[in-house]
Amino acid sequence: MLKELWPAPKAQQKQSISISYDENIKALRQVFNLCSDIVFHEFIINSEHPLRTFVLYASPLCDYQIICEQLLNSVLVSHDPKGVKITKTNAIEVLKEKLISLAEVVIVNTLKEIEDKVLQGYAALLIEGSPQAIIVNVRGGEKRAIGEPDNEPSIRGPKDGFVEDFETNMTLIRRRLKTSRFKSIIMEKGELTKTKIAVCYIEGVANPKVVEEVKQRIARINSDSILEGNYIEEMIMDEKFSLFPLIQYTERPDKACSSILQGRVVILVENSNMLLILPSTFATMLQAAEDYYHNSVAASAIRILRIIALNLALLLPAITVAVFSFHQELLPPELISTVAGARQGLPLSIALEIILFEFTFELIREAGVRLPKKIGEAISTVGGLVIGQAAVNAGIVSPISVIVVAITAIASFSVPNFEAAISLRLLRFSLVLVASLFGGIGIMFGLMGILIHLCSLRSFGVPYLAPFAPLVLRDLKDSIIRAPWWFLTTRPRTNRASDVVRQGESQGPRKPKKGGGQS
Repeated sequence: MLKELWPAPKAQQKQSISISYDENIKALRQVFNLCSDIVFHEFIINSEHPLRTFVLYASPLCDYQIICEQLLNSVLVSHDPKGVKITKTNAIEVLKEKLISLAEVVIVNTLKEIEDKVLQGYAALLIEGSPQAIIVNVRGGEKRAIGEPDNEPSIRGPKDGFVEDFETNMTLIRRRLKTSRFKSIIMEKGELTKTKIAVCYIEGVANPKVVEEVKQRIARINSDSILEGNYIEEMIMDEKFSLFPLIQYTERPDKACSSILQGRVVILVENSNMLLILPSTFATMLQAAEDYYHNSVAASAIRILRIIALNLALLLPAITVAVFSFHQELLPPELISTVAGARQGLPLSIALEIILFEFTFELIREAGVRLPKKIGEAISTVGGLVIGQAAVNAGIVSPISVIVVAITAIASFSVPNFEAAISLRLLRFSLVLVASLFGGIGIMFGLMGILIHLCSLRSFGVPYLAPFAPLVLRDLKDSIIRAPWWFLTTRPRTNRASDVVRQGESQGPRKPKKGGGQS
């Protein structure tokens, strides 16, 4: 256990607050030794007998204006407005009940509680002669403004996106779910980071067994640091090693709320703008939030286009290698002669050409991501064009290889989930390799291996290939296609929701009668 490996220092033990002012300030200065961002502000309350007092807070996490105007101005008075004198015995009670005007004010009894609260953005007020301290919520500091998500943009729909601030993210969800049935269970993980984690769901809709399983898996985490959602994701997945993402993520509040309304569970992690959604299936990785803001026919056509792009991104290079290396009889004679003429005198086989060019393209894409945005876009576009054209002119690769790699790259960008797209990119190299060795038979066995692996995966007990394997006919209306809203009367059964009924029957549009009114 972490507490056995790294025992807490003496200053961090649950030591009670002393009635001695000097002992308290000495102990807290020892706790926050060399912490330059921790402020100790000492002053005197002008009561009948002046009381030494100090306020303790972390300056980067607090709003200095609130501290000055609503905390210090409230405390620095000679007596209570109703004539109640401040003394050592009643100072804490008078300040809390009558003087401090802030909404969140609590009393603590130990130095450890003071330390934890100060590092969360609270201010601690300690008074001479009192064995208690007042904790006041003065949280503030710098945080990123709400803006449109960079990784999940949409033409139609909300433009707000999650940020790194925990309370802001909770607010974005609560604005959309105005019901007391929306529950958020807050946990704290990380011995050093003390990161807040919220498990969010709708009571009566989400399956209680799934919620309890999520809570238990998070409770088992024993780490000194949790900095981002992926720290949680890799520790609570059903499988230790898999190329495919078993937990979905999003930075869109509307998508998170839609998942919660479908009976799924969402996990918020402090300091992360990505929320985790579970359980997840492979079908959900091909769905975008924008699908639900367009006409059902258009949304269904886009989803089918994504499935075609998925197959192109995975199979096109391997099929090209297999056909030109082993199965030329599948091509028209005119095409064979054209390709043979273009490849005459080239030093590399078509398999090596595609692997080399795919590897080069991945390097360009990675460089474009790491460089500043404007420079990265130029490098990605110009670099691909220049290198491809130069390689063809130099007689290193054939034009067919450049075309295949370009189409594959465009198709891979059509996959909404970035983690799923990475899986396709890695599997693409494997399929090209087996296609160069065994042709079409190698591709077939490679696909069988991928399919067997996908069938074995589970996401919190839900089959990863649902609703296709096992087949759930009722859920197909929101998988390959997106049925009209009036037809989506039930929630997906694959989410294991407790309440599957989402809306009433017969809510579709009706043509008006000839004489007016509706039929």
